Amino acid sequence: MKKKRLLNMTLAGALTFSLVPATAFAHDELGGGGEKGENLAGEELSVPLLEGTKNMDHWKEVAAVQLQEVKEGVSNTTADVYSHKGYAYLGTHAANGGEGGVRVFDMKDPANPKEVTSFAHHEGTWQEKVIVKSVNTPSFKGDLAAVSVQKLDRGSDATGGFLLYDVTNPENPEKLGFWEDTSGARGTHELYLFVQDGKPYVLTANNYADYYSDGEKMDVHLVDVSDPSAPESIYQFNPRDYIDEVSDENYDGYNWTDEDGVRRASFAHSVRTDKNGDTAYLSYWDLGTIILDIQNPENPVYLGRTDFAPTVQGAAHSSTLAKGGNILIETREVFGPVREGFESAYGYTMIYDIQDKTNPKLLSSFKTDFTETIPGGATVHDPKVRGNTLYLSHYSGGVRAVDITDPANPVEVGAYIPSQSNIWGVYVDRNYVLASDMGQGLKVLQKNPNNEEAPHEDE
Repeated sequence: MKKKRLLNMTLAGALTFSLVPATAFAHDELGGGGEKGENLAGEELSVPLLEGTKNMDHWKEVAAVQLQEVKEGVSNTTADVYSHKGYAYLGTHAANGGEGGVRVFDMKDPANPKEVTSFAHHEGTWQEKVIVKSVNTPSFKGDLAAVSVQKLDRGSDATGGFLLYDVTNPENPEKLGFWEDTSGARGTHELYLFVQDGKPYVLTANNYADYYSDGEKMDVHLVDVSDPSAPESIYQFNPRDYIDEVSDENYDGYNWTDEDGVRRASFAHSVRTDKNGDTAYLSYWDLGTIILDIQNPENPVYLGRTDFAPTVQGAAHSSTLAKGGNILIETREVFGPVREGFESAYGYTMIYDIQDKTNPKLLSSFKTDFTETIPGGATVHDPKVRGNTLYLSHYSGGVRAVDITDPANPVEVGAYIPSQSNIWGVYVDRNYVLASDMGQGLKVLQKNPNNEEAPHEDE
């Protein structure tokens, strides 16, 4: 499928979308932008736009379910989406007063998802990221959920950090513990729960903790959660200690002057590890994706980081891995496409060869028709990979499926753009693609109509 054909077909059919400029900036409130909201949604369509070739030529929308109201008269918006053992978990965002918690959907019949419960309602906060893993420690055996918690008002008495829940019975979650961020920032923006040699940990991205605490607390913590009732921070990442180009003289926890004299924003936005929990990937905005060896969790070793051309807005937002961990997918969230001295473009995807993690090599970039449509385009947000297919959420640009059989030559093979699209997250579980639409809840796409196996496996 040629991307030019996709755009022309849409316009020819008078099903215009995303023609209203997105006024919010990237996920960088210190940079002058507010939080994401409905202003990022695309135009109303009579039917969803759905196209595909190769392995995506039969995918279709099989369900679209709004979130239930947990408070009368309050409609929460969705954030990220995750799947584990036949249940989908949707975080919620700050709109309409937040406190929407995590929504749990029974996915036994993917064409008829049922919201069965919600949990992690934390006063004065919102809960956008949730990861679920099966763990087995002397203190806890079962399915553990880690949920990010951010204060709606940074100056309030609310508490930010992350919550831990027992979701062994997903329809009856039980609170186990809470880890508090005491930096003065909002709390934990994104996190990643992983298991290393049987022991569970949480990596945190506490936006601006370094900045607001004057360097006393760091954005990234590595927290031992083997006893979920008593999570313990065992390590904090300070980029000044590892990266030659970063020091107290040119970095204050947010503002960083790079080696070319360009002032850039740098903070931890997102975190993840490889499958074994041996290597951590920190999405650190204009410092790129920072790679750490965490085989000794209390004493990580810095390996390397991605970099950007002087004219590229960094904005390393999220990452994922492909090809057995030898390929790094980096998504860059840029809402403000026009900035003096930089290329004119919304955020797009970069693909790196990281066989040598001390020296990531850029192989290719992937852009959509929306990337250079200014105004009215759309930035990329989050990536997921299954096999040789990369799935990307693009807000008003919907979900894009990309063939990365040859990572140096990514090819778009599928596009799904629902009416008033505002796709935040995407998750792929066997034959189904789950998408969280901020204003419209959970969308379920079936990849192969001849395979009706329900979602089951986690990432």
